[in-house]
Amino acid sequence: MPTKTLQIPTPDGQADAFAAFPDHGERHPGVLMYADGFGLRPVLREMARELAGHGYYVLVPNFFYRHGPAPVVELPEYIGEEARPAVFAQVMPLIEAHTTERVLSDADAYLRFLTTRPEVGAGPVAVTGYCIGGLLAVRTAAAHPSQVAAVAGFHAPVGAVGPDSLSRLTAQVHFGHAESDITPEALGELDQALDAAGVDYTSEIYPGTIHGFTMSDTDAFNPSALQHHWDRLLPLLDRALARS
Repeated sequence: MPTKTLQIPTPDGQADAFAAFPDHGERHPGVLMYADGFGLRPVLREMARELAGHGYYVLVPNFFYRHGPAPVVELPEYIGEEARPAVFAQVMPLIEAHTTERVLSDADAYLRFLTTRPEVGAGPVAVTGYCIGGLLAVRTAAAHPSQVAAVAGFHAPVGAVGPDSLSRLTAQVHFGHAESDITPEALGELDQALDAAGVDYTSEIYPGTIHGFTMSDTDAFNPSALQHHWDRLLPLLDRALARS
């Protein structure tokens, strides 16, 4: 599986990024993948390689690039309960500094870069994200309705985008929520907002999960929920993205 470390030009500098794609000498649909709040690290590279193996060019930017190249925060190999407070203390200021204005400016740059890669085919792209990255994915899809045909967010605060952004979504959508992140009542309210916006979506609570369930380097990891995530994400991409 070919991989590359790349530099994405943005209005505020250069964002380092990881890319994985099939080694067929062909063009493939593009997928922009946003990391969780712990940032670009080995587990995200592995997930990008896994997705690329299904026929996609996957680009994972370091969206904390303004604070330095990845890893911006020194992380333990395994983020367990004891390590979490210290890691969160470092990560939260980075998340808080990543304003909506920065998100949208970066999204323009990331999509421009992704869609001009020689390995990426013409046509729409998909955006997926985890934790805060799921929120970035939805903001990106709402700001680029003509380019983004599929968007997915996992254990992500997607409702924070608000009804105005949801109403701009034209992409097919899947949201996989952690049981600890959202109540059935709040899920119903989110689904009502998606219905009102006319979004083509699925939105579900993954049973027995806590926030971060897809990340194998954390104590939130749930292997069956990670597989459920692939079982939802891959058909979504297959439906939404042309493979010509």
